[in-house]
Amino acid sequence: MADKLVITNNIRKLRFFAKEMTQLELAEKAGISRQTVVALEAGKYIPSLEIAFRIAGAFNVPVGEVFECRKEDEKS
Repeated sequence: MADKLVITNNIRKLRFFAKEMTQLELAEKAGISRQTVVALEAGKYIPSLEIAFRIAGAFNVPVGEVFECRKEDEKS
């Protein structure tokens, strides 16, 4: 069986360290909706590459500091 890719993010932590940036402020800086930020933080949405780079740009960090990908054994 193939490994499953799990994508996580550090958006909440980055917002905290960016002077407690609100979800709305991040959304406006990244050109996305606040609902998208909510879904991302909850792990219910995997962003497109474009959105991932927009969010990283809003924090002035590489995309790898915002999103992480790891393999998870998928056993049936």
